[in-house]
Amino acid sequence: MAVITMIQAQKRAGRYNIFVDGHYAFPVSENVLIDFQLFKGMEIDQALEERLTAADDIAKAYNRALDYLSQQLRTEKEVRTKLASLEIPPETIDATLDRLRELSLVDDAHYAASYVRTMMRTGDKGPRVIHQHLRQKGVPEHPIEDALQLYTAEERFAVGTTVAKKLAKRYQRQAFHTQEQKIRQGLITRGFASDEAKEMVADLALTPDAEQQADLLAKQGEKLWHKYRTRAMSDRRYRTKQALYRKGFALDDIDHWLTTVVGDD
Repeated sequence: MAVITMIQAQKRAGRYNIFVDGHYAFPVSENVLIDFQLFKGMEIDQALEERLTAADDIAKAYNRALDYLSQQLRTEKEVRTKLASLEIPPETIDATLDRLRELSLVDDAHYAASYVRTMMRTGDKGPRVIHQHLRQKGVPEHPIEDALQLYTAEERFAVGTTVAKKLAKRYQRQAFHTQEQKIRQGLITRGFASDEAKEMVADLALTPDAEQQADLLAKQGEKLWHKYRTRAMSDRRYRTKQALYRKGFALDDIDHWLTTVVGDD
């Protein structure tokens, strides 16, 4: 039976070299040294050496994981992907994650709840986009659904209304109908339900500025009228009218502007 003849501290803190029968055999971490109660004179066989090596691999992977987790909260999938990128064997990763779970250092339910709270406080996303983000991070469905319970209807309305106000300002130089449409679509794109988006837009109680809308219509109309200048008059009028309608202007307003520009047919 082989015997440990020396345990030598490395220059790197927390690492030790194990000598067996007078020869260097393998390194171990301080945790492995303590967990296996290694000491000079201890008998060691091949099976124990393999267990020590495997335990040291896990210890090294665990420390790598701790470094990664020290930066911010991570999902189990993210930790697994990171360790795999370091060419750590799958079985070592599995054992490392078991240890991290036992110590609650990776907890997808906690991650999901924390993310939802952060988005409620500082974000501009609705439940659907949050759900997609968490799925991309590898969080299972059940923890996501539980976390989204924190995002109440009142919280969603508060966040969504704030977003709607910003969108209203962004699209204020659009035709009124287009402005409302783009605000609603912006909310839906950010993950709010269609009926919620409609309610949020309604809460803004937007009203068109008649003078501003007339100016916008005139500017857009003049560009289009010039664009179709080579067309026959009836076709020119039709195409201009059609294009302005697609931009969100009301038909009555378009007809009034056309009348002022080219007169009645």
